[in-house]
Amino acid sequence: MSSIGTGYDLSASQFSPDGRVFQIEYAGKAVENSGTVIGLRGKDGVVLAVEKLITSKLYEPDCGTRVFTIDTSIGMAISGMITDGRAVVDIARQEAASYRQQNNRAIPLKQLNDRLSSYFHAYTLYSAVRPFGVSVILASWSEEKGPEMYMIDPSGVSCGYFGCAVGKAKQTAKTEIEKLKLSEMSVKDLVLTAGKIIYQVHDELKDKDFKLELSWVCQDSKGVHKAVPAEVYAAANRAGQEAVDEDDSDNEI
Repeated sequence: MSSIGTGYDLSASQFSPDGRVFQIEYAGKAVENSGTVIGLRGKDGVVLAVEKLITSKLYEPDCGTRVFTIDTSIGMAISGMITDGRAVVDIARQEAASYRQQNNRAIPLKQLNDRLSSYFHAYTLYSAVRPFGVSVILASWSEEKGPEMYMIDPSGVSCGYFGCAVGKAKQTAKTEIEKLKLSEMSVKDLVLTAGKIIYQVHDELKDKDFKLELSWVCQDSKGVHKAVPAEVYAAANRAGQEAVDEDDSDNEI
């Protein structure tokens, strides 16, 4: 820690002399230590893909999932501290249920994003609490508004995206995403592309084992957020492994 931060990193409610809030930066570091999460928004839906790192072979296959359903048509993927992420998921589900009870319809993704980002921001204002060590990607599809996707970081800043990435290899993943013409791609193309990107950015030297998690909310799923079908998942896994093998053979040449 540099001397300029000494004494100014004890509370989320205090600025340093150069205008930084160190607790928010530390929360961002917690996200960067997590597996990579990407969101891809195409012409007919949104795909969420997660590099779920497996730290022990003794875990059950579905342990520590990082993709959640908030409401029928809304999905969320989290990167960072899994316990913080589950707390955010619970808050989001409460907001969605409250809106549905009061208005007799599903909450629009924009409103859920605004409420959650305000909640994130509130946890950066008081010394009695700490920022959430998690970034989240929200995804939805409806007949009226089509595909939508937002990302919220630990400071509470949120933006709408066509493609986004968070986690360990976010910069490499962003570089790959920027090459795509997302607005012209179908969700089936996006699933295969997401599988390739997650496999390509995975660091086998530092993190040996991982599980690819994939979900979508799209026209094909009738606006319901759910895990991709088994045959689509298998195709994405194959595409990812083939992309890695191709990269390895190119490196040998």
